Amino acid sequence: MRWSATRGRPGARRRRLAFSTQTLLFQMGVLLLVILSTAGLYVWLTYQRLTMETESRALAVAESIAADTDVRSQVAQLSAAASLPSNAELRNGTLEAIGEAIRIRTRALFVVITDDDGIRLSHPTPSLLGKKVSTSPLSALSGKEVVEEQSGTLGPSARAKVPIWAADGRHVVGEVSVGFSTQDVLSSAGAAIAPILLMGAGALLIGALASTFLGRRLRHLTLGLEPEEISTLVQDQEVVLYGVAEGVIGIAADGRVTVCNAKARRLLRLGDVAGRQFGSLSIPAPIIDLMKDAGVTGGATVQVVVGPSVLLVSARKVIRGNSDLGWVLTVLDRTQVEELSRQLDAVGALSTALRIQRHEFANRLHTASGLLNIGQVDEAARYLQQTLETGPLKYPVEHGDRLQDSYLQAFVGAKGFQASERGVLLRVGSGTLIRGSVSDPQDITTVLGNLIDNAIEAAVHGTSSTRWVELELLSEEETLHLVVADSGNGVTGDLDLPFVEGHTTREAPEDSVHGQGLGLPLSRRIARNRGGDVWLASPGQTGGPGAVFCARLPHVLTLTTTATDSIRVRQPGTKKRG
Repeated sequence: MRWSATRGRPGARRRRLAFSTQTLLFQMGVLLLVILSTAGLYVWLTYQRLTMETESRALAVAESIAADTDVRSQVAQLSAAASLPSNAELRNGTLEAIGEAIRIRTRALFVVITDDDGIRLSHPTPSLLGKKVSTSPLSALSGKEVVEEQSGTLGPSARAKVPIWAADGRHVVGEVSVGFSTQDVLSSAGAAIAPILLMGAGALLIGALASTFLGRRLRHLTLGLEPEEISTLVQDQEVVLYGVAEGVIGIAADGRVTVCNAKARRLLRLGDVAGRQFGSLSIPAPIIDLMKDAGVTGGATVQVVVGPSVLLVSARKVIRGNSDLGWVLTVLDRTQVEELSRQLDAVGALSTALRIQRHEFANRLHTASGLLNIGQVDEAARYLQQTLETGPLKYPVEHGDRLQDSYLQAFVGAKGFQASERGVLLRVGSGTLIRGSVSDPQDITTVLGNLIDNAIEAAVHGTSSTRWVELELLSEEETLHLVVADSGNGVTGDLDLPFVEGHTTREAPEDSVHGQGLGLPLSRRIARNRGGDVWLASPGQTGGPGAVFCARLPHVLTLTTTATDSIRVRQPGTKKRG
């Protein structure tokens, strides 16, 4: 709740530093820490190294002084004397001159020579001559060489203490103490660390520039979004892509598929296509061509048949600011809509037929009523008897009585009205014979309706003086065979072209469903899914007769008789054509 309240406060996000800025500061902090740690370690190691070098230098100077014969003899004489010379005598003495000369030459802080009691015989400060040294001389006077850091009257120093042996080399007569100031060591270390600090500053500057570049690159790649916003977008993507009923495909600007939800994979029969080039997928070409249209017009839609499904695929170009993000494809399943549309066409045709029948029936009742009113009872009786025998209205389908199934009678009759309105005669061929009743009217409606509609369209646009469509229906147990011929100009060119999705000969489609070149491909898919097929038996010729299409639909009939007569099925397309 506290987190939600913080998020909900106006301006809360504006007060926070951007993630790229936080990253830059963090990287700079880490880089600065590394540089300072490295520099500190280098300074310490350098100081240790320089201190050891200084101590070794002090030891070498002290050893050379202690080995000098003049120094050894002078110190031995002064140590053996009953009393030491005065301060003035020591100032002008040989040891003071030797010590100062060596100190100046070696740039040492001090060069001190003592007797065997630790009394100074030479010192940079003349007033201290004849006095005992400030640090313990016992180690050197005991015959040991000592190297250490100590603080004396002249301050801290790295010093070496070396015993002075008598001429016989058997006993110690004094010591030599040589020291170099630690301040000089620090100065040397500082001089050595200066290049490191300059390199560190340069590295820090380069790191800042690199971090700034990476930050800008990161903002470019994330489109200026912060991590919290990216996390929210990922959650929203999961909800949208896998929660919506439509299929969604995301395609990057370079043509790579970035996302494809389960619905799109199922409808387009795809596997895991993430990362693949969209143009290499096994999907209908009109869908791939959509991206070209979407790039020009901003959005495009195409209707295709994939498997048993009729799909409506739309593409839209995605632009954010000045960035081209690619395309988004939305896949809608219109199979049920297409099937319902076909059924509604049939229902609409039947309702039109019923309205005509009602009108005609009312006319005939008025005729019978008029005959009775004028006393022509016998004539009225004959008229009514004739009406009962022929029905209130005959469908405009020649030889329609050859269809015994009530569903086929009504459906073909409705198509007969549609054909009649366009000046086309619909007739049932002499080879029609159906034993059984329709058990799957939906598939029959789609396949037979598409074949009749295409035949009517071909007859209307044909150059023949007579316009007709002829169909034959023949049953073989539960299988229904269909043959539809017309008086049009036939099929020219590639004989498989009518079954190509999107191919249509209509110049002005009446709506978004019909006239899209889906009828025959859909009919073929439906038939093949049942184990049958739809094919072009004859391409026809210009001036008529036109093309002959055949279909075989297994398991769409229910046998209503126990007869086992073998029905000899004539090969579709070999019928006598009118």
